[in-house]
Amino acid sequence: MDPFATDVSALSNPLDIMEELVSANDWIHDRSSDSELAAQVSGHWTDYHICAVWQPDIGAVYFSCHLEIKIPGQRRAAVHELVALLNERMWMGHFDVCSGDSMIMFRHTIPLRGTRGASVEQIEDMVDTAVTECERLYPALHLVIWGGQEVTAAISAAMMDTVGEA
Repeated sequence: MDPFATDVSALSNPLDIMEELVSANDWIHDRSSDSELAAQVSGHWTDYHICAVWQPDIGAVYFSCHLEIKIPGQRRAAVHELVALLNERMWMGHFDVCSGDSMIMFRHTIPLRGTRGASVEQIEDMVDTAVTECERLYPALHLVIWGGQEVTAAISAAMMDTVGEA
């Protein structure tokens, strides 16, 4: 018998909370099964496509937020450098550049083993963190990809917190 085993079958499905959140915000979404939910969230710069997958056998919820931006081949190395530098500064989650289609996504997994399930606040924080970090990265990506900026200048601009609106 595994002394660290926990019964994860009693955990509530965190996608039920996620579905309530996206419905309350009137976001376009699709709950294709008990274990998967996709939604579209409007940001300041673009729309973000979020996906949440519940893995009840391991008691974890996986979350991703995709940015739709084309990365020209000659700028891939700079984008990888930008993402690596931004990841060093993040507390939760991380960005990945998928090798096949060069899609950029924010990813985070919440393990729930040993708990009664995800709280509303955890799900809200997961979505808020993903969208906030994507909103921070998006202009820096544009500076690097289309503006030809150096990665260090773009990362400085991305990490600068602004106050108010112009």
